[in-house]
Amino acid sequence: MKRRTGQDRSITRNWRPATQAVRGGTARSEWGETSEALFLTSGYAYDCAGDAAARFAGEQVGMTYSRLQNPTVEMLEQRIALLEGSEACRTMASGMAAMTAALLCQLSAGDHMVGGRAAFGSCRWLTDSLMPRFGIETTVIDARDPQAFVDASKPNTKVWFFETPANPTMDIVDLRVVCALAKDRGITTVVDNAFASPVLQRPIEFGADVVAHSATKAMDGQGRVLAGAVCGTEDFINNTLLPFTRNTGPTLSAFNAWVVLKGLETLDLRLRRQSENALAVGRFLEGRVPRILHPGLPSHPQHGLAMSQMDAAGSIFAFEVAGRTQAHGLLDALELIDISNNIGDSRSLMTHPASSTHSGVAEDQRLLMGVTEGMLRINVGLEDPADLIDDLDRALGAVGL
Repeated sequence: MKRRTGQDRSITRNWRPATQAVRGGTARSEWGETSEALFLTSGYAYDCAGDAAARFAGEQVGMTYSRLQNPTVEMLEQRIALLEGSEACRTMASGMAAMTAALLCQLSAGDHMVGGRAAFGSCRWLTDSLMPRFGIETTVIDARDPQAFVDASKPNTKVWFFETPANPTMDIVDLRVVCALAKDRGITTVVDNAFASPVLQRPIEFGADVVAHSATKAMDGQGRVLAGAVCGTEDFINNTLLPFTRNTGPTLSAFNAWVVLKGLETLDLRLRRQSENALAVGRFLEGRVPRILHPGLPSHPQHGLAMSQMDAAGSIFAFEVAGRTQAHGLLDALELIDISNNIGDSRSLMTHPASSTHSGVAEDQRLLMGVTEGMLRINVGLEDPADLIDDLDRALGAVGL
């Protein structure tokens, strides 16, 4: 007889996040393994032809194909849903697969979407390039202003899509106000929560309808695999998202799901320590660089809002130097911190968004977003913050700061 734990949501939903991150969604086979099993299989066998027919008809519980179900992937989906406080979750092959699926599954030609102006470069490509190609009208606005969402909306507006904190400008969206305004108008909110993760921010608690993640980032946390996730109600996940993903196939591999499951076990510990480290590094930089954008510092214009909806400010922030030449010079002078466009890693990483993550965004749009030629984005890792500060101190001195 199989021993299964973590499947009864009446029990697991009452666990605290740190417990859910380790045990939520766990399903044990007859072998009683303590670590989640890795099921490397593309298909499943049936006891008889009738069972196959019943499963495909939805009349029998069971798995049919790993594009739709996999035991390892299912454990991850249940665990993320518990952490995010959602009814259900579907995982994807990458964060951008999650963002794309969360939008395209519910938008059609003739619909309209409002998106936050400050966003990851690939997310801006979705709003600026992909959606219009399929007849979906888009309007980008300054998401820091809740009224801007209302003013940009039309009778055919179906979705408000935004990041908070935004990549890389660290703009904060008032989740409670914006989500309430959307609900009053029958508009679905889709929130990219990758920067904070459910450890630091749970948008559904503030009224968000759909939450999307790049699990590549903090959820894995060690720069190993690509993964994405979309959370929402059971109705949305099963009746709106699933028909899209089952037929388009942005499937997360079982191995990558297993790696992210292992990452979730330390997510709470990592994010809280990295937030502390990032705050220490931010305080050092605040008096050294022309401008810093760190939601955890009182100097951030939305510091109060950020701290009212986040448990901590996270591991990522941005700061500015004189321009691209000085920014590249600073990066080249680093000895400990790696030049990399990834985030959420346990290693400290830094990039120049204008020439990397946002290089595909037109220059005028980058400037409207607030991504200047002198902006640098840093992901603070688990190293001793004193060593990171020493490295930055040397690099800043090398470029005259």
